[in-house]
Amino acid sequence: MSKVKYFMGIDQGTTGTTTLILDEDWEIHSQGYVEHEQIYPKPGWVEHDAVEIWETTKESVSSALEKGGLRIHEITALGLDNQGETVVLWDRETGKPIYNAIVWQDRRTAEEADKLQDEMGEIIKEKTGVIVDAYFSALKIKWILDNVEGARKKAEEGKLLAGTIDTWLIWKMTNGKLHMTDYSTASRTMLLNIHDGDWDQDLLDYLGIPRKIMPVIKSSSEHYGDTDPGQFLGGRVPIAGNIVDQQSALFGQACFESGTVKTTYGTGCFMLMNTGDKIVDSPNGLLTTVAWGLDEKMSYALDGGIYITGAAIQWLRDGIEIIDTAQETEYLAKSVPDTGGVYFVPAFVGLAAPHWDQYARGMMIGITGGTTRAHIVRATLESIAYQVKENMEIMEKDSGIDIQVMRVDGGPVDNEFLMQFQADLLGIPIDVPVITETTALGAAYMAALAIGEFNNLEEIQEKWQLRKRYYPKISEKEREELMAGWREAVKRAKNWIAPIE
Repeated sequence: MSKVKYFMGIDQGTTGTTTLILDEDWEIHSQGYVEHEQIYPKPGWVEHDAVEIWETTKESVSSALEKGGLRIHEITALGLDNQGETVVLWDRETGKPIYNAIVWQDRRTAEEADKLQDEMGEIIKEKTGVIVDAYFSALKIKWILDNVEGARKKAEEGKLLAGTIDTWLIWKMTNGKLHMTDYSTASRTMLLNIHDGDWDQDLLDYLGIPRKIMPVIKSSSEHYGDTDPGQFLGGRVPIAGNIVDQQSALFGQACFESGTVKTTYGTGCFMLMNTGDKIVDSPNGLLTTVAWGLDEKMSYALDGGIYITGAAIQWLRDGIEIIDTAQETEYLAKSVPDTGGVYFVPAFVGLAAPHWDQYARGMMIGITGGTTRAHIVRATLESIAYQVKENMEIMEKDSGIDIQVMRVDGGPVDNEFLMQFQADLLGIPIDVPVITETTALGAAYMAALAIGEFNNLEEIQEKWQLRKRYYPKISEKEREELMAGWREAVKRAKNWIAPIE
């Protein structure tokens, strides 16, 4: 057996699962990635097959092990991060889901969310830190209980279990021994009271969700138990880290001090600011969320979430088929001096922070006879940067902190056009780290911290390394002109499919 320690971070994301294996010098030893299917039963509905996610997670782990020439028993500990608000309910006895996992992007409960906002909006925001929206897990759980035959009766009898994807995977990994989540993931359900760190009984009762189906809430870094060899690739590995994906990226970026900020570019785009032990309320559309729980104490963050960023690039490739690969977008964007006046608002499933418009829809405006494929591609990349700029403006306003630099991660940070345009719009430097898979890295750090590989957060901070810094190159006047056009485009995309009163 190898004497070198290896740490595993499993990032179960919206479109696939990434497994990162890191050696004791915290360099990437190997990695694996496996996609899973996106299911769209009706317009605005998005689902995943939870069983498929379990199988592809094991495939991703196997791939990383094989590429690294390792066996499962050589892994010192593993940490897991998850896609957040996506939920699944399953039968406690058979272990089978009673319905597909309902994904965070899903809008089927939008009208119910409107009703709940009118009835309980201020109370829910005060208790949970989040705005009432179909985005969060609570109404998804309620929908399954209300719409799957026999589900509510089974839930009340304690025959069902509910959870976000981390809960499901850990339950499967341990052969049903652990039914748990962590503070950060729990804060994405709209059911966690962020003041006392427990499920809010009043909200559970109001929504008709039996407490007995909800998982136990634990710290984000703790030895919870071991994988079951019969279930998980023949190995008994300590599961010692569990955290929601964006908070995991904040941890992986070593943003441990209050006021430090990271933005992760993926299917959506998520900007988080660490606010330390202070709960900072945002009156202008950001969310207050738990960053992580360590030693039974919660740290908090301000969260600016954007639904569609990388998914818009995927749409160019798979939806309207004007590109073959995401990598092409950089060349095409640079092939034209600007978008020719085209703005693209990728509100495929509404707009998240800071607008929270469930009824906005995607819109491309400014098209002329001279508009080309390159203009459309450039407008799509620029739309990502505009949305991040909007959130940063609100974050500075509501926190009272001027952001000096932004750390960024995720696949799209390899796109030099996008990163330069982002720095131009923000007016501050953008820092790209050596390891850009920071969600999986953060999960691995959590596991290593739990088993004593690190003594404190400062030792993790020392591991962060800069790969490239982008400096802004345009004037404030140019920045304002670009943003004025974006704001006008967003205004026209809003409230497109609102129900008729």
